[in-house]
Amino acid sequence: MRKLIGVLFMTVMLSSCGTFVNITRAKMEKLELGMTKKEVVNILGRGYKIAEKRIDSGKEIEVLSYQDSPQEYYFFLFENNSLQEWYRELIPKYEK
Repeated sequence: MRKLIGVLFMTVMLSSCGTFVNITRAKMEKLELGMTKKEVVNILGRGYKIAEKRIDSGKEIEVLSYQDSPQEYYFFLFENNSLQEWYRELIPKYEK
């Protein structure tokens, strides 16, 4: 019974850690404006979430979000499937 509880605990811990991606400098240096969503995902991996999707003035806008750590996010804005910009956002960590 202890082994089963231990295995379940480790499974939960490892699966919760799997939501972060490792965005390295080498990966970021491969990115270029104008790349397609597929090209960006090939470099950074499939660990993204769609943060926004809309049509604005006839242009399809999609924003992908990658979480690199509990306080660090990267956002990639595509316009008509072409990377237009990206930026990093840090969430402040508050001490109790």
